[in-house]
Amino acid sequence: MIKFQFLIKVFCCLLVVGCASKTKNTASSITDQENVDYFADNGFGNAVAIVQHPAGIYHKGITYVCYQGPLEDPYVVSYNHKTKAWKGPYKAGVSEMGKDPNRKTDNHGKPSIMIDDAGYIHITFGGHGGTKKYGENPLGNHHYGKNKHAVSKNPLDISSWEELENISPFGTYNQFIKMDNGDIYLFYRHGAHRSNWVYQKSTDNGRTFEAPVSFLKYKRRTDMAAVDSWYPWITKGKNDKLHIVFDYHLCSDKTPKTQGLGHIAKRYSVYYMAFNTTTGVWSNVEGEQLEVPVTREIADNKAIVAHTPGNWTFQGVVDIDELGNPHLGMTIGAEIEGSRRSASKTLNYFKWNGTRWMHAKNTGLPIGDGDIEVSSSKNISFYLEENDNGIGEVNRYDSSDGGQTFTKTKTFLRKQNSSFSISALIENAYPDARIIVAQNVPGEKYKKLYLLGDNGAVLRIKEEAQVLK
Repeated sequence: MIKFQFLIKVFCCLLVVGCASKTKNTASSITDQENVDYFADNGFGNAVAIVQHPAGIYHKGITYVCYQGPLEDPYVVSYNHKTKAWKGPYKAGVSEMGKDPNRKTDNHGKPSIMIDDAGYIHITFGGHGGTKKYGENPLGNHHYGKNKHAVSKNPLDISSWEELENISPFGTYNQFIKMDNGDIYLFYRHGAHRSNWVYQKSTDNGRTFEAPVSFLKYKRRTDMAAVDSWYPWITKGKNDKLHIVFDYHLCSDKTPKTQGLGHIAKRYSVYYMAFNTTTGVWSNVEGEQLEVPVTREIADNKAIVAHTPGNWTFQGVVDIDELGNPHLGMTIGAEIEGSRRSASKTLNYFKWNGTRWMHAKNTGLPIGDGDIEVSSSKNISFYLEENDNGIGEVNRYDSSDGGQTFTKTKTFLRKQNSSFSISALIENAYPDARIIVAQNVPGEKYKKLYLLGDNGAVLRIKEEAQVLK
């Protein structure tokens, strides 16, 4: 009997130990899930860019991010900074581009994002000038795709979307801005390269938009076989004022002599102007009113920051200091044939000091693209992608002497055998999530996407981030 009772006790002890061991292993499998530094692996083409902005927005504790995914369709994810929980990616619409296997990836229809005062999330996407099936383009020419507008079916919910037919189908390079009073401005080029730049305004949370208003004019030149065109970048400042940095695009006719140059390299000079959304007045940096739409003659006479003879320009950015003075970044390099990449293409810094434009040279800024953040007239930062002998980096360069010199102060991400496509800074950014990048690896069709902030990349459970199985 004693022996039997002893055996029972041994059996119970073994059972308890076994149950404890099983419980421990189960907990371990939950808490020790593998994390990765990317949040999705289905970026496609140039999945994010500076020009289509914002690509991310912080709102009530959550960062919302959009990007171009498979078949050039728009995708949206969100990250809750308190709970550390990710949602998505969810496909938010269907682009008319990216479906023809015989066409190259277009990349002009990447999404931009905005949240209205009622909490609904908006994205615009899918256009590169539209096609003739949508009728005559009264403000330019046609090319491809259709500019679309999608809205979340429920406030602050990225899981379901509906399209609204309330913007021009001919748009591309969408840039969203919401004013403090809730008015929404959508800026874009109204067609292909030979088209006006316009904005459409909404006063009812994006449910309807007013007709397009032109602010930069395309125009055929009389001195050569070419058309004037533009590349602006718009941002919000103070007191209902918007700030615009832009460069000139000499869009040459296609002839045997000019065809090899393409259109990319023929971009010149740096310009600036402002738009008071309360008064409706456009002005130069000195406050002199500009007639809109602005032509090349007006821009050269009234809005010029710097001419760049023998050099080409690409992707300007602008921010404002505490005095309301604009600070600009523009990549500038030796004129080349057919490619944006050049060993001499460096980021240049300009600022208005209250009386004249200053161009800081030999500042220590690298070859790379990115966005500018101005904390004060003395403290300026650039968030940049760059390449170091085949190693891709995303870095921040800071200046504390008013832009005379910049020093690399932080590396957010560094990857071997890679380069990065970079977004503009996230709207109203939370410190842990300031910018979005897509990793380009030679030979890989899809891109990993990263959300970067002061602590580096925001982590995600591997199984959640692996969208493409």
